[in-house]
Amino acid sequence: QVQLVESGGGSVQAGGSLRLSCAATTDTSSSYCMAWFRQAPEKEREGVATYDFDGTINYANSVKGRFTISKDNAKNTLYLQMGTLQPEDTAMYYCAADSGWACGLDMEYDYWGQGTQVTVSS
Repeated sequence: QVQLVESGGGSVQAGGSLRLSCAATTDTSSSYCMAWFRQAPEKEREGVATYDFDGTINYANSVKGRFTISKDNAKNTLYLQMGTLQPEDTAMYYCAADSGWACGLDMEYDYWGQGTQVTVSS
């Protein structure tokens, strides 16, 4: 069982930056795919970025060039550095982990955090 705890959300003006963190209770360095998702009110959940155990990274087109996913295996912590934030980035952001072979933006994940709210004002 993997527990994930997100932090770092908040309110920021358009153009600003935030860094989200996701602390895992299990060593996820050797076999887990980690990911960030977001869900805005009345919208479907959207995959934002993935970080596979081998360091392979993938981003949604909507955040490429603005967001950076990274991982500190020593701390079992996943990060999402978000820059040039826009009001459309406003959402609840969730960290997810999966121990399967795949690592993608559209798949189901085994473990989820409780989410952290990001609000971007214009």
